[in-house]
Amino acid sequence: MFHVILYQPEIPPNTGNIIRLCANTGARLHLVEPLGFELDEPRLRRAGLDYREFAEIETHASLGDCLDQIAPKRAFVFSSRAGIPYSDTKFLPGDALVFGPETRGLPQKVMETVPEKRRLTLPMRAGNRSLNLSNAVAVVVYEAWRQQGFRGAVIRRGKTPI
Repeated sequence: MFHVILYQPEIPPNTGNIIRLCANTGARLHLVEPLGFELDEPRLRRAGLDYREFAEIETHASLGDCLDQIAPKRAFVFSSRAGIPYSDTKFLPGDALVFGPETRGLPQKVMETVPEKRRLTLPMRAGNRSLNLSNAVAVVVYEAWRQQGFRGAVIRRGKTPI
């Protein structure tokens, strides 16, 4: 599946939501220190709704350590400062998807560690700064998974929606 990497996440409920997302999609979650919270913080647990036991989560001392350990063939970084829409990319199993901290995004030096064609953005209307981190991760993970035919998903077919 995919590797979701949160570089120095700051807000516990966002990370909790992403834990739940990863548990439900099969993505592996990697947290790059320093974290803006403790992993046992109640707000993190509440947002993750006890999904932590169903998600694969690892912490790493640095982004370099994280990438060395998982050794992805490709890494993509996401930023409102990038110029290529995420939807223009063909994601492959094993890709690393790197997202920055909520208050400042990824540092330019981190963005420059990947080729420009792997610096992606989520389109927004003019005048807006950014999306909520957990929303941005969800959009990208579900697009990447959709491209793989939702491999491993249980799809409950019911009545046709209106």
